[in-house]
Amino acid sequence: MSVRDTITAYAEKQYPVYRQLALEIHARPEVSNYEFFACEHLSEQLKKEGFTVAVDVAGHRTGFTGVYKAAKPGPVLVFLAEYDALVGLGHGCGHNLFGPTSLLAASALKQVIDEVGGEIRVYGTPGEEGGENGSAKGSFVREGFLRDVDAALCVHPGDCHEASSKNIACLPVDIEFWGKSAHAAAAPEQGINALDALILTYNGINALRQHVTPDVRIHGIVTSGGDAPNIVPAYAAAKFYFRASTVPKLEVLYRRIEKIVEGAALMTGAKGRMQPYQNRIDNMVPTPSFDAVYGRELALLGETLLLPDEGCGVGSSDVGNISQVVPTIQPTICITEGPTPWHTEESKAAAKSEKGLASILLGAKALALTALDLIEDPALLAGIKADHAEALARQ
Repeated sequence: MSVRDTITAYAEKQYPVYRQLALEIHARPEVSNYEFFACEHLSEQLKKEGFTVAVDVAGHRTGFTGVYKAAKPGPVLVFLAEYDALVGLGHGCGHNLFGPTSLLAASALKQVIDEVGGEIRVYGTPGEEGGENGSAKGSFVREGFLRDVDAALCVHPGDCHEASSKNIACLPVDIEFWGKSAHAAAAPEQGINALDALILTYNGINALRQHVTPDVRIHGIVTSGGDAPNIVPAYAAAKFYFRASTVPKLEVLYRRIEKIVEGAALMTGAKGRMQPYQNRIDNMVPTPSFDAVYGRELALLGETLLLPDEGCGVGSSDVGNISQVVPTIQPTICITEGPTPWHTEESKAAAKSEKGLASILLGAKALALTALDLIEDPALLAGIKADHAEALARQ
């Protein structure tokens, strides 16, 4: 049996295990920093597959790594795993499929890695949707987990098979003001209204929207505005997402909004502060030649990979942080019967449908065989690395 046949046969044999795992994770949705069930069951499955596993990594209690290194030298390839759910909705982004797909791909490739050489890693990265200690891939980069990696691979559930596309950088922030409470009727002059400062900031940000480029997105909510109408609010807070097509543009936007916060504090006498509450999400840097390898493997499995739109998407994902340091693919894999709005009850249902579950096997085969191509053809991997370096320089 060829190494390719060994990979596909093992994926088919183990698929029922990962199918069941995806259903169990779907039934127990967990948000960022609380993915205890998913982390435990995914990491335990990696142990069963013969990987050396560590949990609570890179500052994330629900993060994990799985590593298997062959005695024969070769490239270090990482399969990225996501498994968090959306607040209030559950698995409306299909991450219950994402993690099992990457694990099955890594486990199938492991069956031949001693023969072909190299090192396989699985990085379990919590909180892609953001939230408490969210966007863990930024931590994995910062803590050096990508320092010796040659390439990273994953697929994301979608409504079509589409190559990795651009997305935009994002910074989630807290904006807070502290004032001074007072009786709002008897002694308003003794108070400093933190809510006024926050409203001035909100309106200032709305005024700024007229003077930003089309790639910029700013959206937020007020999370605290006082306790009672007859008390001058001593504390007010909001959460905002700032987005822009690249990290440098995002940094400029952040500094502009900092000035708005400072101005509101000066106008009201309140003390203001703006700071990120999780990792910054970097923009995705696609490497089309890498996706082309995946596309060829997908075609051999009977499916067609579409090219993405040339424009920059308006969504964000911390896979961008990985793509800033190593060649990375995150194509979408179809789990629906047609165009479907994402982060909805419809996409949640698709994530446990038969078509959705079948995507685990398809995606695992395509990813594992793509990784095999990189191992067996050093010139191919070198070319992808060169293309990635050029893409970084152009952004």
